Amino acid sequence: MLFGTRRCSAIGLAKAIALETHLPIIAIPTTYAGSEMTAVYGITENQLKTTGKAAQVLPKVVIYDPELTLNLPTEISACSGMNAMAHAVEALYAQDKNPIVSLMALEAITQLAQALPEIVQAPHNMQAREHALYGAWLAGVCLGSVGMAIHHKICHSLGGRYQLPHAQTHAIVLAYSVYYNRHADIAAMNQLAAALNVSDREQLGLAIYQLNQRLNIPMALKDLGLPETAPAQVARIICDSPYYNPREYDYAELEALLTKAYWGQAPI
Repeated sequence: MLFGTRRCSAIGLAKAIALETHLPIIAIPTTYAGSEMTAVYGITENQLKTTGKAAQVLPKVVIYDPELTLNLPTEISACSGMNAMAHAVEALYAQDKNPIVSLMALEAITQLAQALPEIVQAPHNMQAREHALYGAWLAGVCLGSVGMAIHHKICHSLGGRYQLPHAQTHAIVLAYSVYYNRHADIAAMNQLAAALNVSDREQLGLAIYQLNQRLNIPMALKDLGLPETAPAQVARIICDSPYYNPREYDYAELEALLTKAYWGQAPI
């Protein structure tokens, strides 16, 4: 099993331990992923990542202190914040979505989209750090409340098989998964466009791609160590064991998008 490597977060490791021991977790997050608000855990074994939910892995106490994030490098701040945004985005078109979670998701997206560029420009901006933690908290609640879809399936497949870093992978892939679903759930995509101040949902993938550029996030999966043969293999893994998604999985289109993500090309 893989949960104790350098690529595993402290909270992720605590969840793996709590899953076996039922020991309580007191979480003090210093990044913006939002995992501390969920009963979701992930275990990688035999190059496959499986996720599940268990009450014993939900932290009993969560302490948020923006001062503890002030020395967090801007690249990690940005990537973990985009990871949180991905949780909120998928909550908008989840199979079991609901109006309350959608409102929280939209607020999370708005807060993160505004705070993350400010953090990159001024890492010690306390107000921006506060807003990012607020957005991450909301995104974590969303992730813990409704199901996952294509974005998480892609990232879990990449992370499980190729051990890519979690937050960076989510940050890169989000633009492509949103582009894939841009016409799948019109109401959700219109909501997302409004939250990101984008006039046309056709441009949503590009808008997230350009946000990553502003945040100085690595833009290509190959830069994370993904081999060139991976897009075809990952597309097959996704299609063979899909998560719910508001549109069907198309192998050729997924391979093409993953190839663009490999090279860091815009998703349009």
